[in-house]
Amino acid sequence: MTKLTGRLDDDRRTLVLTRQFDVPAEQLWTDFTDPDRLERWFGAWTGDPASGQVMLTMNAEAESVPAVPCRILHCDRPRRLSVTVTDSFGTWQLAIGFDEDEGSTRLTLRHEEVDLQTVPEVGPGWEWYLDRLTAAVAGEAPPTLEDFVDTYAPMGQDYAVMISGS
Repeated sequence: MTKLTGRLDDDRRTLVLTRQFDVPAEQLWTDFTDPDRLERWFGAWTGDPASGQVMLTMNAEAESVPAVPCRILHCDRPRRLSVTVTDSFGTWQLAIGFDEDEGSTRLTLRHEEVDLQTVPEVGPGWEWYLDRLTAAVAGEAPPTLEDFVDTYAPMGQDYAVMISGS
């Protein structure tokens, strides 16, 4: 099983996951903000980001997912991107930080105001997506849906233990 990397912040309302990359922050920024690069590991967006909103379509899911609105709350290139995404499951508040030190970048994804009951499903999903990003940055094939089912979904048990405080 892949190692669980997520944790709850002190407020117990924010799920935090990090990854370290041997690339500059600007490159990772582009992996999130350029629709062609985002499509390699997560999905695609259409629209004009200058308007403060784009439409986001996830492309790695098992079934076709309709485009959903993604509102851009904060954009500080290449340090921080904060968005809300509204879909059939509710509104997701996400903040992505890019901290560079000598060409290496620590990416921190914060899923804010997360419903604790959803963490056993949401946590493994973010682990999978961030590992897909890691593979895309390395020029490798990203983990598949089968990998999610076999390797990432079972992490839900560890996330359930984490939210229970055991």
